[in-house]
Amino acid sequence: MLDNTAHAPRPQHGEAIIDRSRTCMIRLVDRRTGAPLRLNGSVLRVFTRDPRAAVAELLEGRDPALWEARVDILRTARA
Repeated sequence: MLDNTAHAPRPQHGEAIIDRSRTCMIRLVDRRTGAPLRLNGSVLRVFTRDPRAAVAELLEGRDPALWEARVDILRTARA
């Protein structure tokens, strides 16, 4: 088996490199409690193909010491 890790893109500035052709789900999490942000009782989830822009928008006006954005890459169903 070949090891392709030497040729894989490397993260920059502590961020993982995400393929923009894949859909991601982003949640905001309160760092103090570990609980996700809820609106009217439902967890706020944002689906996007541009996670960096979505994270920047969600964290705009929020204290980054209190809030963390968690990005999950969604798997696509195969036919």
